[in-house]
Amino acid sequence: MASTSVSRLMPASPDRVWRLIGGFGSLPDWLPSIPESTFAEGGRVRRLKNPDGDVIVERLVNFDDTERFYSYTIVQAPFPVVDYLSTLRVHAVTGDGEVAEVQWSGRFVPAGAGDDEVVALFTDIYREGLDALHEVLERQP
Repeated sequence: MASTSVSRLMPASPDRVWRLIGGFGSLPDWLPSIPESTFAEGGRVRRLKNPDGDVIVERLVNFDDTERFYSYTIVQAPFPVVDYLSTLRVHAVTGDGEVAEVQWSGRFVPAGAGDDEVVALFTDIYREGLDALHEVLERQP
């Protein structure tokens, strides 16, 4: 099993950040690489499309609005992994209520690719995603 985690400080309160990213269908609101998200199974499954038209299907496995996190698995995707579990979490920053830390982490078993290659792939996805989130929060009043 391999894993990776990326964290980034955000220029907004934890509640504001969570309002933007806490919905399981909210990726198109802040992640340019996912312009489309539709729900199935009462909102427990999201079907995503990237700009190239690739489909990614993910299942929500844990959600905690109070603790500001959700975890999900990949059901279908063009990624070389199995047993993928990822968590997106918003942390408060002690001493500054107008800054939040967002952590995006995942663990998975590479399939058809080496550990280092797959760890680098998801590290880049998480980093680019959090960079995009930071830009959205900077633009919003």
